[in-house]
Amino acid sequence: MGTDFIVSPSLKLVTRFDAMERIWGGARSSSSTTDMYSAGTRAESENIAFDLCYIDYTSPIGKFIVGYARDYNWGTIFGNKTGTAGPSAGQIAYVVPVGPVYISANYVKETDKSYSAVTSASTTDQDYDSYRLAVTYKPQNKNFEAGLLWLYERDATGKQSGLTLSSGAGIEPYLQNAHGLSPYFKATIGPVFVQGEFAWGFGDAAKWEDDYTGMSNISINTISAFLDATANLGMFYFGGSFAYLSGDDPDTNDKLEGSGNLLAVNTGGLDWNPCLIMFNNDITYWVGGIKGNGFWPANSYTEVGGKMTNAWFFQGRVGVKPTPQWDIMLTLSYATADKKPGHYYYPPPQLYHNNNTNGTYGTEIDVTATYKITNNLTYMLGAGYLFTGDYYKGFEAAYSESKIVDDYMLINKLTLSF
Repeated sequence: MGTDFIVSPSLKLVTRFDAMERIWGGARSSSSTTDMYSAGTRAESENIAFDLCYIDYTSPIGKFIVGYARDYNWGTIFGNKTGTAGPSAGQIAYVVPVGPVYISANYVKETDKSYSAVTSASTTDQDYDSYRLAVTYKPQNKNFEAGLLWLYERDATGKQSGLTLSSGAGIEPYLQNAHGLSPYFKATIGPVFVQGEFAWGFGDAAKWEDDYTGMSNISINTISAFLDATANLGMFYFGGSFAYLSGDDPDTNDKLEGSGNLLAVNTGGLDWNPCLIMFNNDITYWVGGIKGNGFWPANSYTEVGGKMTNAWFFQGRVGVKPTPQWDIMLTLSYATADKKPGHYYYPPPQLYHNNNTNGTYGTEIDVTATYKITNNLTYMLGAGYLFTGDYYKGFEAAYSESKIVDDYMLINKLTLSF
């Protein structure tokens, strides 16, 4: 929910907040539990928590945004991840239009660890800062737009806390310097709407400060890609989606090729929920993670819901809108892992195997029917069935074999937006 306070035609205060986001009659959350959907904690969102609060000022020389605004919100619905404090962060943004081209610059404070009235910090230079430059092309009266984003992140929070090495060598302080390049486009060609986004991540995931273990620095080299198209033919429509997120190779200890135990460097994002079960963030938030086998490394459970990582994803869909209020859709989705689970360092690999893990997440069939009650109120009824893949067997002990079962869900959902 949100309210915009209009001071003048060029100046406004934009606010958004969560109110009473809780399970009816359910247990209350711990006061320290973070909330991936909110700038507040989960306990605060179960009462009232503000997510956005920023000044939006359109001046003669461009637009300024100052305050807590949406973070990592770029391009398409794909890849919009959360920061360290949820989907918003304190930032300063400047946007200047040059004809149909918009040039923007952002500075974002993801984490501040300096001394203040509420901390006892005795060290400096341990913040997490993010810098972005973007160019977007949006011609008027044209069904096309495109943009390019450059992102640089300097995360020095690990210089104090350090990283516990998987080899058991101990804790070593590190610095993270990460870059990202992300082009996107959206276009309408006749009855077809098509969109796509690509992201390349590179830099240092961990650059050791002391190097007393003699380990190599851990570099980043990730790729994410998204392509989506929908054809609208009167009351009928059909389309499809493709996504690829490179996975982290467990056999390369000095490279981070995808999201892993160290860092979630490339994901499908928080806004994109392509299925009712697989890669669905609402499942993780409300039901909890539906976990597979995580015998080793300890607690490295594979999870059905949540942000998409380490995946090749294919989806086809057909739908019908018999009236302006009704939308009935059928989707068929298939996903497989880019990299299979690995054993990492210990115990010795001959004691463990993944012969029963073919890397397949599964095939899912979803049917949803959505009715638009008013312009702001919709009701959705859905059913999903997942033919569970062998990926969720994890990395198994040689003397055992995990069993998997199919999964299904029924959902009804009332959504009020304003």
